[in-house]
Amino acid sequence: MKLSKMLISTLREVPAESEIASHQLMLRAGMIRKMASGVYNYLPFGIKVIKKIEDVVRQGMDAADAQEFLASALIPSELWVESGRWDVYGAELFRLKDRNEREFCLGPTHEEVFTDIARNEIKSYKQLPLNLYQIQTKYRDERRPRFGVMRSREFIMKDAYSFDASNEALDKSYNKMYDAYNNIFKKCGLTCKAVEADSGAMGGSGSAEFMVKSEVGEDEVVFCTSCSYAANMEKAPGTPEIMEKKEFKELNKILTPNVKTIEDLEKFFNTTSKGFAKTLIYKADKRVIAIVLRGDRQLNETKVKNKIGGALEFEMADAETVMTSTSAAVGFAGPIGIVADILLVDEEIVNMYNFIVGANDTGYHYENVNYGKDFNGIVGDYRNVNEGDKCTKCGSALTIARGVEVGHIFKLGTKYSKAMNATFIGQDGKNKPLVMGCYGIGINRTMAAIIEQNHDENGIKWPLSVAPYQVVVVPVSTKDEGQMEIAQEIYDNLKKIGVEVLMDDRNERVGVKFKDLDLIGIPIRITVGKRISEGNVEFKLRSEQENEIIQIGSVINRVKEEFNNNNIIL
Repeated sequence: MKLSKMLISTLREVPAESEIASHQLMLRAGMIRKMASGVYNYLPFGIKVIKKIEDVVRQGMDAADAQEFLASALIPSELWVESGRWDVYGAELFRLKDRNEREFCLGPTHEEVFTDIARNEIKSYKQLPLNLYQIQTKYRDERRPRFGVMRSREFIMKDAYSFDASNEALDKSYNKMYDAYNNIFKKCGLTCKAVEADSGAMGGSGSAEFMVKSEVGEDEVVFCTSCSYAANMEKAPGTPEIMEKKEFKELNKILTPNVKTIEDLEKFFNTTSKGFAKTLIYKADKRVIAIVLRGDRQLNETKVKNKIGGALEFEMADAETVMTSTSAAVGFAGPIGIVADILLVDEEIVNMYNFIVGANDTGYHYENVNYGKDFNGIVGDYRNVNEGDKCTKCGSALTIARGVEVGHIFKLGTKYSKAMNATFIGQDGKNKPLVMGCYGIGINRTMAAIIEQNHDENGIKWPLSVAPYQVVVVPVSTKDEGQMEIAQEIYDNLKKIGVEVLMDDRNERVGVKFKDLDLIGIPIRITVGKRISEGNVEFKLRSEQENEIIQIGSVINRVKEEFNNNNIIL
C-alpha cells in the first residue's frame, strides 16, 4: 500500500481526553476516534490491528478444535428470563423494545444464545464434545467508561462455549482452552499470567483470568513470591493471622467523644489498628448486611456478595440506615446488639482477644470484646489480601500488582443447561444436562494491552504478528528517480513473497515520515537514500535503537530472517 493513498490521521499533541499510554497512542497514531463516551470508530490502521488479533485468535481456536459461529447481537428477553438473568444482570444490560413491544437486549455475553443452539442441535452423547466460538461486537452500558477501549460500552469479543457429557470431560475442554489462550497471547506478543478468578455473573464452579501486568490495570492481582500461585484480589483467599491467646477480660463501655475513625481510636486507646474490629454496614437490595473486620483490613465486596447470594444493588448504607441499625451516628457501629438482616464476621475476628468495637451508641466504644462471648455471626473470609500475607499454598509471602484482564475462562457446569433444559441422551439412554464451559477474549482490550507493554516515548512498537503493516519502505527523496526506482523494486519484491508492506511515497521531509512511522509502530523500516550509490540501504527494527547498513540484494533475506525469529512463515 502506498501511504500517499491512505488516510493518515496522526496527532503531535496528546489529546486531553486520553488517560493512559494505550489510549493516547491509539488516538495519536490515528487508530481510533471517539464517537461517544465509551464508543469508538476504528480508522484504517486500527482496524488492521483488530483483524490481525482476530486472525491469531482464530488460528488458536481452530487448532483447539473449536468451530466458528456467529450469533445475533440482538437477543430476545425470553432466553434471559429462562436462565434467570433478565432481572439480575443489572444496569449494564442494554434493553430495548421493538415496534410490537417485545423486549430484547444487546448481547453483553451469549451463554443463553449458545445454550439455546445446543439444546436444539445436540441430541446424543455421540455429538460431544463440542466447542463453538464467535468473534462479535458486545454491548455493556458501563457506569464509567474509561481508559479508551480498555473499558468501553461497545467492544469486540471472542466468546466460546464448550459442551460436554460430564465434569471430567469439561475439565479436558477447559484445559484445552487454557493452553490455547496461553499460545494466543504469546503469539500476540503479550507477557501474560493465568490467575484464579471469581466467576461473577457468569456463575459456575471455577474460572481463571489471563492478566497482563500493568500499572494502569483496574484489577489487583495477588502473586506468591515463591510458588506459582496467583489470583485476582476478588478471589484470593487469605490466611488468617493467629493472634496471641489471652484470657477474656470484662466487657467495658467507654466514653469516646468525637472518636470515629480507626486513626482516632489508635490515638485514644494508645494501640494499633490490629486491636480494633470495625463494623461496616451495607445495603444489598432490601437487606441490611453488617460485616465485622479487623481494623487494618479492607473489605472484599465480591466475597461478601457471593456469601449472601448476590445482589442487584450493593452499596454502603446511608446515615439513616446506619442509625436504624445501630441507634447511633456513623462511626460508632459495632456487632453487639446491631440490627441487621445478616451479620458476617471475618475469620480473623475469631482469633482476636479483648478487642475494641463501636458500642452502637454515639460517643461510646466497647473494650475487651470477644467473639462467641459477646456476639456471634456467620464466620468466613470477607477481607482483601494484604501485601506480605501468607500464601495458602506454600506459606510464603504474597505480593500484589495491578493487571489488565485480556481473557477469562469459566467452568459453567450445568448452570445454564439445567435452567434452559438443554439435554442430551447419554450412553445409558437417559436424558442428561449438557456440561458447559465459557471462554472469552477481549479483542480491543488485547490491542490496548499490547500497546501498554510495547511502546516508548516515540510511539507504539507492534509485535510483527499483529502490526498493521510489517515493513515500510521509505525513499528519503521522492524527487530522486534512483531512490524511487530502488524503493519500488524492494516494495514489489516484498509483496511477491507475502509481506504486508507500505511505501512511504509522501512528499514530506524524511524526519516527518520517521516520526509518523515510529508513532504508528511499523516493526521494520527500510530507508532508501544516498547510500544506494554504494549498493546499500538502511535496515531498522522499531524495537531497536541502531540502524543496520545492508546491501540492496540482501533485503529480502534480512526480512525473512526477522520473520523466522518471530516464528512467522512467509
